[in-house]
Amino acid sequence: MDSAAELLKYYEVYETIGSGGFAKVKLGRHILTGEKVAIKIMEKKELGEDLPRVKVEIEAMKSLSHQHVCRLYHVIETNTKIYMILEYCPGGELFDYIIAKDRLSEEETRVFFRQIVSALAYVHSQGYAHRDLKPENLLIDEDHNLKLIDFGLCAKPKGGLGYELMTCCGSPAYAAPELIQGKAYIGSEADVWSMGVLLFALLCGYLPFDDDNCMVLYRKITRGSYNNPHWLSPGSILLLNQMMQVDPKHRVTIRQLLDHPWTMSGYGTPVEWHSNWGYIDEDCITEMSVSLKISRQSTLQLVNEWKYDQTTATYLLLLSKKQRGKPVRSGLNFLGGSSLSLSVCFCLCLSCYLHSCFCLFPKRATCPSAEKRRDHSNTPPLLRGSQSHTTTVTRRGGTDPGNGPMKTKRTLPWPIRMLIYLLCPPPRSPVANRKATRPNKRVLTTPTRNNTNKVGNKVDTPQGKTTQTHTDTHTHRHTHFLIPFESRSLDLAGASRGDSSQKRRGGKVFGSLERGLDKVITLLTPSKRRGLRDRPRRIKAQYNVTLTSQTNPDQVLNQILSILPEKHVDFAQKGYTLKCRTQGDFGKVNMAFELEVCLLHRPEVVCVRRQRLKGDSWVYKHLVEDILSTSSI
Repeated sequence: MDSAAELLKYYEVYETIGSGGFAKVKLGRHILTGEKVAIKIMEKKELGEDLPRVKVEIEAMKSLSHQHVCRLYHVIETNTKIYMILEYCPGGELFDYIIAKDRLSEEETRVFFRQIVSALAYVHSQGYAHRDLKPENLLIDEDHNLKLIDFGLCAKPKGGLGYELMTCCGSPAYAAPELIQGKAYIGSEADVWSMGVLLFALLCGYLPFDDDNCMVLYRKITRGSYNNPHWLSPGSILLLNQMMQVDPKHRVTIRQLLDHPWTMSGYGTPVEWHSNWGYIDEDCITEMSVSLKISRQSTLQLVNEWKYDQTTATYLLLLSKKQRGKPVRSGLNFLGGSSLSLSVCFCLCLSCYLHSCFCLFPKRATCPSAEKRRDHSNTPPLLRGSQSHTTTVTRRGGTDPGNGPMKTKRTLPWPIRMLIYLLCPPPRSPVANRKATRPNKRVLTTPTRNNTNKVGNKVDTPQGKTTQTHTDTHTHRHTHFLIPFESRSLDLAGASRGDSSQKRRGGKVFGSLERGLDKVITLLTPSKRRGLRDRPRRIKAQYNVTLTSQTNPDQVLNQILSILPEKHVDFAQKGYTLKCRTQGDFGKVNMAFELEVCLLHRPEVVCVRRQRLKGDSWVYKHLVEDILSTSSI
């Protein structure tokens, strides 16, 4: 089974938005619901001994359903890869938000901290200890709420969360003293220590325990020695001291944090930690049952199996749409509330149309009046009397008294004409048709296969011959959308004889259809600049953007390019985007990040967008700050 084919059945896959030691995360879109998702891609061969860790993460995320825990939608496992389809959080990591703001105010910190407490209290209630809590493992969604991720190091003791653990894991700067000392520890108590380090980072913009030398760092942690900056309030200092107690028995508990005075300040109520997602939504079940054309009971039974397959993903994404105030619609309904892309709809219609083109000829001729009656009997009332989308066919050997060769009128299938009726404007008046003969600069066209150069109304052929051309007024009627559905006369009387003129005529017909399709695809496809950008991208203000005092983006780019070699940073340039990386002694990439020179919309100033892709976050922070400060931008 092809891994990519299995994924692409259900999702469109876009650019990489992150990477780790053994995984790559890409932006994706669920085809049926149109919702954006994050696709975590892992190669089984590269996982090696980490494969059990991935299994643990998947099982944990299947068991956890909370408003501040990143949602797992779908798991696809093939012979070579594992795909985890996760909730997409466009705000990025909390870590980037911290360094962009230098440090957060106590009020904003409290908003985030209450959400962290809520998530951890729920996780602990389900018997899990996270064991890797840090700003990099908290994402910001579109509503500016936090989502806890990365349960690869979580633990669920068989005897309950009160049983001791022995495995030393997590990030050293956030690890509790008992882990570093190799002692047995309680997972929930170690998580509270990590929350204290995280709270300090939010309030101060740096870590309480930090040193390039690991042994020095471990000594600081085991002693619990750190300095409180002068801007911290007495309440913040007290809470940090209670959370970062070296003796875990003296440490504040997660239950006490729910109604701690500092946590409740300005709210007056304890933190709500129960899940809001523990129910089945009737609207989502109804929509799925209608789309799948099965009973509600059968749909409910499929959803309640929670296989984390396409059914689970569709339900959870519909539920997410409803919770954000969007209409609960899936793309399974073709014309009613469909979220299928317009290009997909067009391809379906085109396939029906081409099928009708090849099935235009019945085995025996029918009289025009009978054909006319049959057409009107199958035509929806709104389309009866419309003659703009019929196809006239000249039958060989047939005669119609008084009219020469017999002509049979066949209409397009009614769904196609209904789509045309809904999407195309009414027929133009003769005056409008005369205007349509003028060249229209707004109409996008694609080059034909023969290399002809058009000059005015003449065509220069490769042989140097010039032929006069004429303009067909009908070719402009629906150019802006459904070109292939125009009325055309298909005369195939000489096709079976191999007549060269008829072959050329047939070639013109299908060539016109092909060119029309090219035009529609061009119109429906978003225009993208190919190759290198000749000017920087314009973006809105973001937290991972550094403003500059420069007005010339090329000057900023050149300054950064001159500094990177001095910092021993390798890079690949694509326009105004630099993909940077640093390597270790054996050529292993230990840091990867992006720098992009951009322009802000308002005010219009030059800025540098930065994004960490791989490596230690605080090392990345110091390196990028060093690059930007040295560049004097």
